[in-house]
Amino acid sequence: MSIVLRCLRTTIGYHLPIFIKQKNLIMDSELIKLTDKAGTILLRKNYTIAVAESVTSGTVQCAFSLAKNTISFYQGGITVYNIGQKCRHLSVEPTHAINCNCVSQQVSDQMAIGVARMFTSDIGVGITGYASPVPEQDVKKLFAFMSISKNGRIIFSKKINAAQMAPYDVQVDYAKKLMRHLFNILS
Repeated sequence: MSIVLRCLRTTIGYHLPIFIKQKNLIMDSELIKLTDKAGTILLRKNYTIAVAESVTSGTVQCAFSLAKNTISFYQGGITVYNIGQKCRHLSVEPTHAINCNCVSQQVSDQMAIGVARMFTSDIGVGITGYASPVPEQDVKKLFAFMSISKNGRIIFSKKINAAQMAPYDVQVDYAKKLMRHLFNILS
């Protein structure tokens, strides 16, 4: 059995890391290191950050909640898994979102800008995509779109791919790629 890190939200709104023994869910140490590096730059530049996730379903938020000095730069995040929630909370344009199953560069751009506005942060991150194949929609290869906004403007957008792995491993892979790009963009 492995030690697992899960983030639970308490009634007063703080995230607490709790260690649980379980087999396949491990907060990746490389992801935590990458997040710490990004956090160091955010602190040095006096930026705040917020995260909007779909495909990674809270993985990036959990990583940020565990970063060193997180309270000084991390404003919060939102997991929006379906079209209705992306449109309602992040102002994603609904007609486009419906036509692409909410997986496009435009959607991740709007998520990044929307989450920064929602949390009043300097930097916003959006990520949407597929962590497993969806045969009924002819999605065989796994991919995601990530975007980074700064002060209400997109400064980075990219389509990323993943190998066929278990969905959790794909989510962690996407989160690590996002953190590497965030670190490079902010450096």
